[in-house]
Amino acid sequence: MDRNLQSQSGYRENKMVMFAATVTSCSYLHFPNRFSVTRQTIKCSSTTSSVSDSFDLKTYWSTLREEINQKLDEAIPVKYPAQIYESMRYSVLAERAKRAPPVMCVAACELLGGNRLAAFPTACALEMVHAASLIHDDLPCMDDDPSRRGQPSNHTVFEMDMAILTADALFPLGFRHIVSHTPTNLVPETQLLRVINEIARAVGSTGMAAGQFVDLEGPANAIDFIHEKKYGEMGECSAVCGGLLAGGNDEEIQRLRTYGRAVGILYQVVDELLEAKSSKNKLVATEKLVKEKEKSYVGAYGVEEAMKVAEGLRAEAKTALEGFEKYGEKVLPLYSFVDYAADRSFSFADQV
Repeated sequence: MDRNLQSQSGYRENKMVMFAATVTSCSYLHFPNRFSVTRQTIKCSSTTSSVSDSFDLKTYWSTLREEINQKLDEAIPVKYPAQIYESMRYSVLAERAKRAPPVMCVAACELLGGNRLAAFPTACALEMVHAASLIHDDLPCMDDDPSRRGQPSNHTVFEMDMAILTADALFPLGFRHIVSHTPTNLVPETQLLRVINEIARAVGSTGMAAGQFVDLEGPANAIDFIHEKKYGEMGECSAVCGGLLAGGNDEEIQRLRTYGRAVGILYQVVDELLEAKSSKNKLVATEKLVKEKEKSYVGAYGVEEAMKVAEGLRAEAKTALEGFEKYGEKVLPLYSFVDYAADRSFSFADQV
């Protein structure tokens, strides 16, 4: 591991010690010995900032999105009992879904010389898992969101019991899809097992589930942990799975892990900044919005500090990609994802 990644790792470990000391009074909370916390401010170099300017991310993303949408449609045909399949399709095939996790997976796979056909089954599985997590997050007992991806949340359409069953069905369907549809001549079984293990780690009690729990029950100063687990894990998992499918070595997988986690958190922090900008003139704040603000970087540290966090994450993601320069233009999609997460330079609204 090079010095840049080693220094960032040491920084995160020091932050963890400081954070753990503040939450010892919460006896029911257990935090791992090491997790990343990125709040340093690092100015992006002009070189890395300009790398993605020549790449047409929107066309690349839109093309992949269409292919993934078609494969997802084929992956979830309506069977008996029809209602649960209709509910699954409702959430997975939502028109406004950007397909960021599967697109990142394919891009990481192609970066390391993998075949796109080898990545598609895992890409679809990542979207199934992502949709399942959103269904759970939206439940009244969780984040209580009435809408998702431009349409009513699953539980508001199919009722809460069906929403829970739908998410429960999507998780194993994703794993089954990987096993049954990945070409065995393109991906060895050992690599496929590592992919399945990575997804299971990301969604379980050490990943997204942990983040959701701490979001619900943890202290207000657990913002770093919540963001890493609820939002960083999906990005990390997507990039790592793509690298594993292509047979990446340990250093490459670690770089993709750092990259994906930083991009995932960056996207959420920028969402919080955009929300703060759009709601600053609102006179009425609901109890739910006040609570959400307390668990955001903007609410805890203010807009200026949140912008510094975003800039640090942007730099961290690009630093992780510096080890892939030998792959030439194949790294451009991943570089461009970073700038899109920060700048939101285009929208898919005109394509739905």
